[in-house]
Amino acid sequence: MNSNQNPNIKAVFFDVDGTLISFKTNKIPESTQEAIKKLREKGIKVIVATGRSINSLDHIKHIDFDGFITFNGGYCMTTDGNIMFKKAINAEDIKNLINYSEKSPLSFSLMYENKVEINDVNPEVVGMYAHLNLPVPPLHDKDNVDVENVLQANIFLGPDEEKVFMEKVMPNSVASRWTPLFADVNPGGITKQNGIEYFCKHFGIDFAETMAFGDGGNDISMLKFVKIGVAMGNANENVKEISDYVTEEVDNHGIELALKHFGLL
Repeated sequence: MNSNQNPNIKAVFFDVDGTLISFKTNKIPESTQEAIKKLREKGIKVIVATGRSINSLDHIKHIDFDGFITFNGGYCMTTDGNIMFKKAINAEDIKNLINYSEKSPLSFSLMYENKVEINDVNPEVVGMYAHLNLPVPPLHDKDNVDVENVLQANIFLGPDEEKVFMEKVMPNSVASRWTPLFADVNPGGITKQNGIEYFCKHFGIDFAETMAFGDGGNDISMLKFVKIGVAMGNANENVKEISDYVTEEVDNHGIELALKHFGLL
């Protein structure tokens, strides 16, 4: 990674929650919207990189992007609908998760290409979806769960419990998180970095011509991988530590200021 001024950047990747979108306002600041518009006018590709599903991005669809890395790299799609990559979680891991939850209290959601389902509704779950400005998903049919096509799971357990849980219950999958409330679970080996690799190949862009913005643990792989990794001012400390540059918070025009700092605006 290198952080020289005026780099030859041809693609910029943006996390959504806490990076593009403010947790305080649930909106994208005007300065960020204007910055993205200027990047695209310069011919720089602008790509979303999120743990969200492709169907929970309606609040940013009014902005023109060149592609979407969703489910933390597990589902990559161009703006015109070309699905470049899709990988489901190991079915045995999903079966283990369901069996575990029937014996121990554990809330989780299962995310598919076109739907999201949860196993129970409690104040913690309701609060999380309110935090993301999303409706609470419907309950799944416990006797008829599609275990073959889950692209991502959210498991509501603390960071201290995560390692042992994953080793015992979902050994073929990988967990990452941007909040103490829950972890994103994806197929083993899948991260946002994978999505960047697919888009670089698609657009004929070298990794040395990339930049990314993020704030959570699930952004670490891509921030370390790109030429310039920028942590938001509101980012977790472990994210700031591995980044090339730390900008202001999303509400303080952090994206615009960083792009100006590196001579892209």
